[in-house]
Amino acid sequence: MQEEFDLELTWVGYELHPETPAGGVPLASWLPNADAMLGYVKTFAEGFGIPDLAPPTRLAPTRRVLAVARLAREVGRLDSLRVVAFDAYWRRGWGIESDEDLRWIAREAGVDPQAALAAASDPARLADVAAARREAIAAGVTGVPTFDFVPLAGREPIRVVGCQRYEVLADAARRAGAAHR
Repeated sequence: MQEEFDLELTWVGYELHPETPAGGVPLASWLPNADAMLGYVKTFAEGFGIPDLAPPTRLAPTRRVLAVARLAREVGRLDSLRVVAFDAYWRRGWGIESDEDLRWIAREAGVDPQAALAAASDPARLADVAAARREAIAAGVTGVPTFDFVPLAGREPIRVVGCQRYEVLADAARRAGAAHR
């Protein structure tokens, strides 16, 4: 989308389920029809050219990886870390919370693995993750991803919630006044 439109992206990590315990929970115990939902997600991903999606069987806690993402932003590696972490979870079926997982994700993203582990356990960074969730809830965020296309002054943002087709996002960008590149 950023190749087609003149947009500025600000990614804010959002802990969707802070109550998820260490080790996660089986998706089947969380979602009433997990297999159908995961089948839909896989089909949806194929529509975006991702034929090798391996939907996870467990809902993973994300607090620690989101704390590492804050470090990655500070060192200019956020985009890389996001790609690697999403790939680990959604394409490889790996975890994203153990020290081993976080070391691998950090190394692959070009973030110092020891600094990443320190960030994952840093009370201040973990408090920032919780604060980002509170701010998102206060702003009316109800799901992930949430896209707010902020138009020129004087108009309300256009919000798109959830995984949507590219055309839906492109339409929101146009309605917000984003210029084509």
